[in-house]
Amino acid sequence: MKRGLLSAVFVLILNASALAQPAGNAPAFYIVLNSLTKTCTVVDKTLRTDTPNITVASDTIYKTRAEAENAIKTLKPCNQ
Repeated sequence: MKRGLLSAVFVLILNASALAQPAGNAPAFYIVLNSLTKTCTVVDKTLRTDTPNITVASDTIYKTRAEAENAIKTLKPCNQ
């Protein structure tokens, strides 16, 4: 009986440490390029794979929208 109770407590302790991880809900902004209009925009959601003619212009994930908008000025695909 004690062995079973100790095993259950051990499993709960291991599971509780996984639940204590931070949520990771930090804002993230991406720069996407519309290949038809040759314009870049800042989006706050990851790009869907089934969207035609829209590609990620930079692999960088920006923490603020202002930081991403400043980066548009320096990206080569956005300034052609």
